[in-house]
Amino acid sequence: MLNAFLNCLKIPELRGRILTTFGFIFIARIGAAIPLPGINPEPLQRFYESQSSNAILGLFNMFTGGALLNGAVFALGIMPYISASIILQLMTAVVPTLARLQQEGEIGRQKITQYTRYLTIGIALVQGLLMTLALANYPEKIFPGYDMATWGPIVIMQNEIWFILTSTLFLTGGTILLMWIGEQITQKGVGNGISLLITIGIVADFPNAVMMAFRLITAPEGAEATMSIPKAVLMVFLFIAVVAGIVAVTQAVRKIPVQYAKRVVGRKVMGGQSSFLPLKVNYSGVMPVIFASAILLFPGQILEMLYGATDIQFFRNAAQVFNPQKAWYYIIYTLLILGFSYFWVSIMFKPIQIADELKKNGGYIPGVRPGEPTAKFLDFVMTRLTLAGSFFLAAIALFPNLIAMSQNIPQNIALFFGGTGTLIAVGVMIDTMRQIETFLLQRHYDGFLKKGRSRSRASGRTRQLVDTSELKNLGALWTPLAIIFVVGLVSWVLREFVL
Repeated sequence: MLNAFLNCLKIPELRGRILTTFGFIFIARIGAAIPLPGINPEPLQRFYESQSSNAILGLFNMFTGGALLNGAVFALGIMPYISASIILQLMTAVVPTLARLQQEGEIGRQKITQYTRYLTIGIALVQGLLMTLALANYPEKIFPGYDMATWGPIVIMQNEIWFILTSTLFLTGGTILLMWIGEQITQKGVGNGISLLITIGIVADFPNAVMMAFRLITAPEGAEATMSIPKAVLMVFLFIAVVAGIVAVTQAVRKIPVQYAKRVVGRKVMGGQSSFLPLKVNYSGVMPVIFASAILLFPGQILEMLYGATDIQFFRNAAQVFNPQKAWYYIIYTLLILGFSYFWVSIMFKPIQIADELKKNGGYIPGVRPGEPTAKFLDFVMTRLTLAGSFFLAAIALFPNLIAMSQNIPQNIALFFGGTGTLIAVGVMIDTMRQIETFLLQRHYDGFLKKGRSRSRASGRTRQLVDTSELKNLGALWTPLAIIFVVGLVSWVLREFVL
């Protein structure tokens, strides 16, 4: 695997794409640390450090890469673009005009992308306006439990109207810049840019989680450590097992055999080949978890507001159902994930269209008649696979909360033991490594894996070794990377031990 990483630097095109990706990611991380004019993020950061079980705030901060707690210009993150993409993707199933655009090839996709950008701007403006209003007047609305009298004001600018106007524009501009960075990474870099930005934001909090876990193990002199060494080792193995399970289920497919009939075209006999149709076990990906989390977020808050306004005990009791400390919360969460898994598959998986395409190309599933019986068979198989995939999603989504409650682990550490963030990060890393491996295999280099397709492509020839003479010519690459590493290390030391 080390040879594969070094070989990435020997291909000029791939090396340029990797450097371009790192450069844009560096810009995104800088924007996550620049606070908005008139914002003092210290009260919010102190409040967050005191909240060991605020899963909602931790999840939002994780998706923005820490920009939310910094009160940064990228505090909205890339989520408005993700919301716009999901809305348009769902609308293609019910709006005939969008459905026709999706089937018109590249021109139609460009038109849908343009609509997505416009919708992103609208969503960012609304979210930015609501966030600035809440920060200025009602911070407890977006940060439950925050008391301005205890922690102090977040907004220190005297002219509130000017703050709301400028901050809304800055937040919207930050989202647009992140959207542009993501598109540039997709076109000129490696991997899907939007997904990489989300993943980098998630992974950015990993060093802080490791440092917090280290402090739990090493207690000050005269005090008792919160976590014992055997328990810490067990947690490391548990983390590896969770990541391995996510990789296994994310890559798992059910291979449906497909046989193509022979056809005579002119003087040539076409077809007669065997193939397979891969059906993913986790076809819906992470979307059911996102939908279920979003729906569970609002009923509890609305019921608490109704209880405060009417003082009716029924609303208070109903709000406790959506409390993450209660068993009903996990039951409803699991049922919502199951329901949204089938909902997403019903919209995105088209068994009738697949059956028609197979029939047009002379393909059929052995033992199943072409046409409608094939569509029913595919729908039956996908229904069974979706059940298994949805139970896996529910287990991964609930695991961080369960481990935080049972083992008394801080929430920002438990978030890396599953949940939405880990699912997204693992999936994006797999896709990015697959794209890099494609570049390597096209240039006749070994891939990351020593078995399977990569090994078979490399068989029958001499194994590629790293040419150290070529690596000496990469001084232009190592110098900026070394400077970035040193600056980041010095900044971290100053922030942790000096300031």
